[in-house]
Amino acid sequence: MSFIISGLSAEEFQPLFSLSDEALKTRGVIRKTVSAKPGFPCRITLEDAEPGETVLLLNYESHKTDSPYRSSYAIFVRENASAAQTFTDELPPVFKGRPIALRIFDQGGNLIGADLDTTGDLAAKIEHAFDNPDAAYIHAHNAMHGCFAAEIRRAS
Repeated sequence: MSFIISGLSAEEFQPLFSLSDEALKTRGVIRKTVSAKPGFPCRITLEDAEPGETVLLLNYESHKTDSPYRSSYAIFVRENASAAQTFTDELPPVFKGRPIALRIFDQGGNLIGADLDTTGDLAAKIEHAFDNPDAAYIHAHNAMHGCFAAEIRRAS
């Protein structure tokens, strides 16, 4: 089963990048300078930011649904990210070397399954999840910290 992993739209975050640290603080957003790689996974580019880069740490509603599974949590986005990255039938760099939890949802936004990859077999687990015809999409999360990593859909 072919799949697509997409980063978040950069345009969604553009208005935040020009704000002062004080204006960001009133919105619950923190500007940080990257100090190590890995450690600051950008949800737009799906790569770890490089040391010295500037990122924003903010709460993001990753699962905007009218079901009990609505979800939000902290994410990083790079200030210099200009476009969302998309990966077809391959894993983005930000997934490599991290335990990834998969949350499998139906069209109504209800959880119908879950999986965890700690062994590097994530692509096979994604394909297996899409063997279920009721699986509409998957949300990947960093298993250690719980933050949203990316959305995964069937490729057309």
